[in-house]
Amino acid sequence: MVSHNDTGSFLNDVLRQVSQVQLEVNILKGTRASIKRCKSQPAEITASFLSLAKDCADVYKSGGRISGVYTIDPLDGLGAFDVFCDQSTAGGGWTVFQKRMNGYMDFNRTWEEYKHGFGNFITQEFWLGLDKIHRLTRKEIGNRLRIELGVTNDKPIYTEYAWFRTGNESTMYQLNLSNLSNATVSFDSLRFYRNFSFGTWDRDPADGKCKTRGGGWWYGDRCVVKSNLNGFYPSRGKETHLSLIYWAFLGSTAKASVPANSEMKIRPVKFK
Repeated sequence: MVSHNDTGSFLNDVLRQVSQVQLEVNILKGTRASIKRCKSQPAEITASFLSLAKDCADVYKSGGRISGVYTIDPLDGLGAFDVFCDQSTAGGGWTVFQKRMNGYMDFNRTWEEYKHGFGNFITQEFWLGLDKIHRLTRKEIGNRLRIELGVTNDKPIYTEYAWFRTGNESTMYQLNLSNLSNATVSFDSLRFYRNFSFGTWDRDPADGKCKTRGGGWWYGDRCVVKSNLNGFYPSRGKETHLSLIYWAFLGSTAKASVPANSEMKIRPVKFK
């Protein structure tokens, strides 16, 4: 019998290959166009066509305009990995590091699982991994952070921060965050976690206070719960907002502040 993990892994690989083929087709089209523009000069295929993109913004600029799975390399000597690129929202170029759609995937994971990542791109329930998020945000060029919290009255609910970065594991992936730069929500529920460290049930910076919060988040040493997009989905009937997927004041009550889905993604500040 084929397991869910085997099936998800196979489908992830298929999606990645389809995205890669589309990227290569777009690159060939771009190369052909460049040759036509330079009839009087020798045609050159630049090194950027022959190497992996360093993030989804780079994929977009190289011709990968279809949302999907791509292989990238941040050029830090630590190797390449697969990511899901959103190439349609707000101009594209977004590297998605968290996505939840229906609670299919359990996000109440260990420190090691949050460090390395879990889930799969096909089910649209995944966490890219704290190490990879740090690698993508470590450089001084800066990245925007966009958080999407579903749709109300056919309008997307989202927040954007002009600058986002995480520390390395020695800082427990400390959250570095600017003020809101653009949003359709009335309350910034992430700002309370600025400079806070990440925590999980088995590595709790608040000495056990966050053990029942339902998933890893930047709790800090006080276990503040103004938001937690990795909490439980409200399926068991016994959870409170302290353990649920949650964004404070998203609605008029705590229950109404549980988003139906969430997505967190980054893009270089100087994109385009």
